[in-house]
Order: sequence, then structure tokens, then C-alpha cells
Amino acid sequence: MINQQLDQVGWYFDHSYIKLPQDFFAEQLPIQVPNPKLILLNEPLLKSLGLNKKTLSHEAWGDIFSGNKIPKKAYPIAQAYAGHQFGQFTQLGDGRAILLGEQISAEGKRFDIQFKGSGKTPYSRRGDGRAALGPMLREYIISEYMHAMNIPTTRSLAVVATGERVMRDKVLPGAILTRVAQSHIRVGTFQYASTLNDIKKLKALTDYTIDRHYPECKEEKNSYLTFLNKVIERQALLVSQWMQVGFIHGVMNTDNMSIIGETIDYGPCAYMDRYNAETVFSSIDSQGRYAYANQPPIAQWNLARFAETLLPLIDQDPDKSIELATQSVNSFSTQFQNAWLKGMRQKLGLFKEESSDIDLINNLLAIMQKNNADYTVTFRHLSSDTIFKDTISRDISFLAWHKNWMHRVQKQQEGEEASRLMMLKNNPAIIPRNYLVEQALTMAVKEEDTTLLNEFIGALLKPYEDSKVFSEPPLEEDKSYQTFCGT
Repeated sequence: MINQQLDQVGWYFDHSYIKLPQDFFAEQLPIQVPNPKLILLNEPLLKSLGLNKKTLSHEAWGDIFSGNKIPKKAYPIAQAYAGHQFGQFTQLGDGRAILLGEQISAEGKRFDIQFKGSGKTPYSRRGDGRAALGPMLREYIISEYMHAMNIPTTRSLAVVATGERVMRDKVLPGAILTRVAQSHIRVGTFQYASTLNDIKKLKALTDYTIDRHYPECKEEKNSYLTFLNKVIERQALLVSQWMQVGFIHGVMNTDNMSIIGETIDYGPCAYMDRYNAETVFSSIDSQGRYAYANQPPIAQWNLARFAETLLPLIDQDPDKSIELATQSVNSFSTQFQNAWLKGMRQKLGLFKEESSDIDLINNLLAIMQKNNADYTVTFRHLSSDTIFKDTISRDISFLAWHKNWMHRVQKQQEGEEASRLMMLKNNPAIIPRNYLVEQALTMAVKEEDTTLLNEFIGALLKPYEDSKVFSEPPLEEDKSYQTFCGT
């Protein structure tokens, strides 16, 4: 009966990725799980993909998103890729993920449907191929918040508890996340192609990616150089958006950098509470490689690794190719700075550009760091007098800064009210506060109570609306707070 219903759900799969050489993937079915239970289902996303929720029962959706029941037109594969992990190059691949297929929406858009935590694959190495419930719920929370903030991101369609136990530092309940992305092609995919030492296969991957994501490049004289420039442009914008909201990815390995500029692989990620440029949450980032302030230079480093893979295609003259690619990678800093400045001006209600803007912004950040001020609250409160109730208001340097900033706002022809409205639209009232994330996960995982989890997600989907429950920063900073990859 369920197989007949599956045909009515609205699956409309295509499988363009498997037209690449066999080196880039391996056929792999998800490993069945004993007792799937649907914990979260993203109904708006389900609908936008053209899937009909009413066709199946709650239990049947659990069977699908656990991998126990596979739609007839699916063609499950695990993708191959490599990557620099904390600076060290490694052969990788989907060690615990299965690409079910590419769903074509009613609007003709193509989206990868991927299971994360679906069991061992040929790329699992010594891993168990499974995922724990807590990290999968965490990815759902933060990725959907990023989408609500209009920051490019993969999406979370469902989380299913598997009924299994997985061993990490302790025994944890298992789960599978269904992730939706424009594609799962990474910088690491191109690094893997380079290891094949076959320019035809590298060209096949590059041409495929251009056709799928950057078709405008084909109109340019040097389509491969243009492709590199487009990727750099998107990454500069993405990282600037992370910085503007205090987001720390935590594991910016090259295999975690999407070729299309989507935030991907929410492992040890978190949002800053109190501003400190050196903030690190990841338990495995002992050297601070992926600290908050290091994210722009690390992104540029990753893009340099990407550019290296394209050198054989950019120009037949190796020296010329290196020169062109180097110019492109070097442009990242300016592109990032321009995008970041634009976003920060909006956070401060500034309509026009002035040469002193960079000093105005950096001076505020320095004062915030000195006073251990909350990043989100400070910017939110600058649109009202509430800021004068905070500790930072007793700092003479802040009062001087505030006077200077107000003078800058008041001389704008748009007026103070227009500035205030701009700020309210660019400074969220709510972020996924670490203590609230942990409270929601603890209740959901240990007590099997998703009430707080669902309420929290509902509030996060309206990030610019004040909430008495979810807008409050922690009473005390937890300086020992750590996040974990979940692998």
C-alpha cells in the first residue's frame, strides 16, 4: 500500500549527478533502522518541494525519512570528495550520508534530497555511518534560523529518531536528518577530482557544475576563470553575513564549503553572546583556527585551494593560469570588506557611505569587546534608549562613540526614524542562544519532550520580532561552553 502512496506524494526525481564519471559517487542504499519515529517535519519546505503531506500518515513519513522506504524513482548514492581538515588534506566522501536524488519542484528548481546519518558507505572509513539525535536537531534549529535570516543555507526537511543507540563519548539515541540543498558539490569535490589526475574528469565536473549553477559563465571568453570569480563572490557575501550576525561555523574545512555559497554542515557551530573576536566554541578547534575573526581569511585560504584545482582549465600556460587565479583569490578581501561594510552600515542605520565608516564600526566593536557586551542586544538596543540601561553605557568611550554615531545619523536626509526602521530590519531580536539551544535539545533528547523545541523554532522563524521568552541573553556567560561535531 505504501509504495502506491509514495507515487502520489509528489516525488519528481532527476539524477543528473550520476552522469558524471563513476569516480564521483558510489551506489548505496540507506541502512534500515529498527524503530523510526518522526520528530520534526518541515511542512512549509515539504510543500515548496511539491510534496503532499496529506498523502501519507505521520508514521509513513517516518519510514521515508529514515530510509526504510525508498521512493521508486530514487537512485541513492554516496558522493566522493576530499578536503583540508584543519589544514591537513584527507580523502573523504559521504561517510554517513546518502543522496536520494534531485527533486524537481513545480517551479522547475532542482534540490538535492540527502539523508544524514543513514549508515555506512564505501567512504565511512572507521565510522559507524550514524548520527545522534541531538546534533541532527541542532542542525535543524540553526539551518532553519539561517533561512529565516535570508542567509544562504542548506535546509532541514525532517528529523527521524531511529530507535538505535550510537556510541560517541557516551551512548546516545540515533537519528537521521533529511537535508535539502541546491547541491552538495563542495570545494572538496574539486579537490577530489584533482587527485584523479585526469583532466577530462576534472573538466566533466567543472562543466557539470557550471551548467547546473553558473550557466552565465558559458557566455564568457574564459568560462572557468569566470566560474572561479563567481564562487569567490558568493563566498565573500556569505561569510560577511555570518560575521554580521555573530555566527561561528566552527569547522570551515574545504569539504564544508559549498561551491554555490550555501552554509553547509552545521557541526560545532554557534552564535556569539558577548562580543569577542577570538571566540571559539568547537571542542576540536584547540588552536582557534576557525575562531570568529578568522573566518574571512580561512574562507580565502579555502578558495585558494579551490583555485588550485582549476589551474589546468583556466589557461594552458601554467604561469598565466597561476597569475589569473591568484588575482581572483586576492580579490576576496576587498569583496568581503565591501559586503561586510554594507551590512554593518545597515545595522547602524547608515544610508550613505563615508570613509570614516570603518572606524566608526571598528571602534564600536572594540568598546563592546572591552565591556563584554552582548553582540545581538547591543545592536538591537541602539535603535532605542534601552542601551543606556546596560553596562556599556557607563563607559566614557562608548558615550563619545554614541554621540559621534548620532551626529552621523542625524545629518542624513532620510531622517532618524528611517534609520531606526532600517536597524530594526537588520538587527535580529532573536538568535539561537546557546543556553536555549541546549535546553531545547536536553528536553527533546533526554525527556522526549519536544514542546520547548517546537516553540523555540517557531520564535526563531520570526527573528526580528521581540520575544519575552527567547530574546533574553544568558544571565551569566558560560565561558566553558563547547560544541561538538557529533561524528
